[in-house]
Amino acid sequence: MKNYFSAMAVLLLMMMSWAASAQQTVSGTIVDQQTKEAIPGVNVIIKGSATGTVTDVMGKFQLQAAAEDQLMISYLGYESVALKATPNIGAVELKQSSIELNQVVVSASREVQKRSETPVAISSLSAKQIEEAHATSTDQLLNKTPGVYMVDLGNEQHSMSIRQPLSYKSLFLYLEDGVPVRTTGVFNHNALIEMNMGAFKNIEVIRGPASSLYGSEAIGGAVNFITLNPTASLLAKASLQANNLGYKRGDLIFSDTYGKVGVLASVNYADRKDGYRAHSDYEKLAMTLKATMPLSEKAFWSNSLTYVNYRSDMTGSLDSASFYNQEYSSFQTFTDRAVDALRFKSALDYYWDRGAKSSATLFYRNNSVKQNPSYRIKDDYSPWGNPGGDPNLAHSEVNDNAFNSYGLILQHKELLNFMNAAITGGASLDYSPSSYEANYISIYKSDEGVYERFTPTDSVLTNYETKLINYAGYMQFDINPLDRLRLTAAVRYDRFTYVYNNHLPSTAFSGAPDETNHFNAFTPKLGLTYDFGAGSGIYANYSQGFVPPQVSELYRGVQVPTLEPAVFSNYEIGGWFALFTKASLDLAVYQLNGQDEIINVRQPSGDYANENAGETSHRGVEYGLNYQPIPSLHIRVSGTNAQHTFKDYVESGVDFSDNEMATAPSWITNGEITYRPGFIKGFRIGVEWQHVDEYYMDAANTATYEGFDIFHLRMGYEIKGVEAWLNIMNVTDKLYATNSSKSAWGTNYNPGDPRTFNVGLAYKFQK
Repeated sequence: MKNYFSAMAVLLLMMMSWAASAQQTVSGTIVDQQTKEAIPGVNVIIKGSATGTVTDVMGKFQLQAAAEDQLMISYLGYESVALKATPNIGAVELKQSSIELNQVVVSASREVQKRSETPVAISSLSAKQIEEAHATSTDQLLNKTPGVYMVDLGNEQHSMSIRQPLSYKSLFLYLEDGVPVRTTGVFNHNALIEMNMGAFKNIEVIRGPASSLYGSEAIGGAVNFITLNPTASLLAKASLQANNLGYKRGDLIFSDTYGKVGVLASVNYADRKDGYRAHSDYEKLAMTLKATMPLSEKAFWSNSLTYVNYRSDMTGSLDSASFYNQEYSSFQTFTDRAVDALRFKSALDYYWDRGAKSSATLFYRNNSVKQNPSYRIKDDYSPWGNPGGDPNLAHSEVNDNAFNSYGLILQHKELLNFMNAAITGGASLDYSPSSYEANYISIYKSDEGVYERFTPTDSVLTNYETKLINYAGYMQFDINPLDRLRLTAAVRYDRFTYVYNNHLPSTAFSGAPDETNHFNAFTPKLGLTYDFGAGSGIYANYSQGFVPPQVSELYRGVQVPTLEPAVFSNYEIGGWFALFTKASLDLAVYQLNGQDEIINVRQPSGDYANENAGETSHRGVEYGLNYQPIPSLHIRVSGTNAQHTFKDYVESGVDFSDNEMATAPSWITNGEITYRPGFIKGFRIGVEWQHVDEYYMDAANTATYEGFDIFHLRMGYEIKGVEAWLNIMNVTDKLYATNSSKSAWGTNYNPGDPRTFNVGLAYKFQK
């Protein structure tokens, strides 16, 4: 009997042990804590074993595990999570690391890629940084990144500086989910007013030429705005904000997944009325729709549509007396800009068994910019050009520049079975018919210098159409000859064709004869990375950039086109370094040489002309530091120290060689300290500092602007889906200019906003 009970006890223990170790199916979905989007490619490993899986394109995973097992969930750039293995885990939220912000990027190769395998200077803004900034213009976001200074010209109008002086030129490429926002040849320095700020998920900035992948205009840098994707479950958010300078904005976001179909809608409306400057009203409506769907376990289909309608007064700059006396009246009363922009993209990605990936992207653009531009106004009287002119008369134009685009991007990446090698090849086609029409207007200028009214005329200054055709092929090869060393070689060939058809005679203001112009470019890149491990590594690269003349530069106001393409060569070294687990540092040192750079020169008549600048030199160091000494405190410093000079440039018989280029600060930096006290959960407060150093206002180096230091204070509190915030911009009410210049006509200043109180309230509902 005793033996019987012993046998039963042993059997019972065996059954209990078997039950405890019995395998069960464990499943779940991994999502981003901030955006609630599904994250594909996340590692899900059973702790203490080599057994595991990765999430699919919808962020889902499934594996067999015992009840006592523990799952380790990890992905680069996110904090790891440990969970008990239960049959239906549901949604698991991963939190982005506040220190390791750039561990995974997509813009360097149009593919998800480790930072340690990317031989370029690249930085990113996370979804959390974007959401907490509650920016009223894109510069309030981009200026947080190393080496970037975006100039606020009011009402979301802007210019840019990345490895260049503060520039209005076509030296920067703006992308939305990897597709250029505008076609080559019709650059607009205000292109980012055509974006829906409410749909930004994160932003990646490549500094230096990226033409070997993206083609022309990616000279100083390429800025990729990555938009929100549909969420794995229901999300609805509404927000309102306003400030004391007449600005108001509302945002709505709705997203969910129905079966396999994910949908997202983002609507953003903003306007400004009765601001501190006269003639500075604006209004903008932006909408983004997105739908995604896995067609199979290996195929994923994504579609997006963005529409922007924008209208703004063009205030113009101030002269020296008005700026320093803070007289914010405007000499303009009727100048304006109206933009209508539509973009559609349909992308299909296919993931092969062997780890290869193919993608095809169709895109369409429809764009119109109509202007009565302040920068085209030219006085009839000038003491040197036309001393007998009428002081109450000025001349200008009303214009409409429009284009449609039909395009295709194909790409395939193949993994090779030696030395972790991979080869990526792609091709693109962009066919964009465009038109430019401009009519002369006469303007009455009062004795006080105010342009009070204009009279339309039937006099046509410009009327042409141009068929823009750009086809390209590119290839990139990557290999690990040593375990931690990765080499990259890439090249792209572009062929540009401008088929120009002028509807005016040769005697017209824009009288260039019908012709077809061709521009060709091979743009190579060579690079290497060496990964030290533990979040540190170094890189080096050589790259070229190329930009053909813009259509308006080549044909508007021209009888004989003469401009040559601009070519840039870039040499740089840099690295990324993890410091004592509490800090990270990104560093880049570069030398960028320009040949035939196209610059805009104001003539004695008051008009502007485009000229090739011979040779220019741009060199500097860029840095980004993130430091978290304690969990509740985060410190960030981003900046650049640079020198921009003419190496060979003669303007109107004057030799400016070896002069510093105009509007080229030698030091630009942005720092921020954010505190999240543990004793007030959901509260944050931060102080931001923006510094722009002194710079020359003209190519002759005869006048300087002293630069500025301004400070911003941001605070917010979130509880149970409700968030309230207060941003105090320019806390000290500093008088400063975001841009300033000098010509024979005097000095001009674009004033920065005075102290601004921006308050907002948001509600987020989610399942």
